[in-house]
Amino acid sequence: MLKILKYSIYDLLRSRWSYVYFFFYLILGFVLFFLNNNLDKAITTIMNIIVILTPLIGTIFGVMYYYNSKEFTELLLAQPIKRSTIFMGQYLGISLSLTLSLVLGLGIPFALYGLFRSAAIFDFSLLLLVGFFLNFIFVALAFNIAITVDNKIKGFGYAILMWLFFAVIYDGIFMITQNIYNEYPIDKFSLAATMINPIDLSRILIMLKLNLSALLGYTGAIFKQFFGSNLGFFISMAVLILWIVLPVLRMRVKLKKKDF
Repeated sequence: MLKILKYSIYDLLRSRWSYVYFFFYLILGFVLFFLNNNLDKAITTIMNIIVILTPLIGTIFGVMYYYNSKEFTELLLAQPIKRSTIFMGQYLGISLSLTLSLVLGLGIPFALYGLFRSAAIFDFSLLLLVGFFLNFIFVALAFNIAITVDNKIKGFGYAILMWLFFAVIYDGIFMITQNIYNEYPIDKFSLAATMINPIDLSRILIMLKLNLSALLGYTGAIFKQFFGSNLGFFISMAVLILWIVLPVLRMRVKLKKKDF
């Protein structure tokens, strides 16, 4: 699995899209500091970009890598190697390479602008941690879609639809539901609904630690009221870990039954 992981990382490092992803965050960091030389404001701005862009990139890279390396994967499957070993190596390789591009792309400009001499280093570390979780979650979801759907075009379509649902459609449905049932006590429903969406949960996790109470919104305020900042943070982390574990387990079960 480690050999396959190394190959996947090396293969993605040769891809120009990995460098595009890296340079995007690198340039974004320098532009933010050029416009406003303030670490706290830069972290808040990047948060809104990471919780939307990182899942999209993870989804696209996940399905793209699976379909483009399908012939090589079938060659590996002809060898005495477990299926789970092959796909877990590929999954970890993609997720780690995307996380590396994110960390280096944002870390370089922030480090140059005095991150290590500022108290904002803890908030920035949380931002990168959330990016790590979102990469691993959406690459796992993308792999599940690609393994289930053999048609490449349909697979890409379902993957983009999945990201669109979590990033946009889900919030719309949630707001409509709140408006319809605003006369009823829906606090617990709001908490449960937030945990179903890893993007919303990641956004609230960051806001709880940054004390951005004005930006928390209804759901975030309920979350903070029920659990408080510290307990809410640990619950959010546990749910995000579960969001990684469940798709990976589902992927392993699906691989045992799939006919290659």
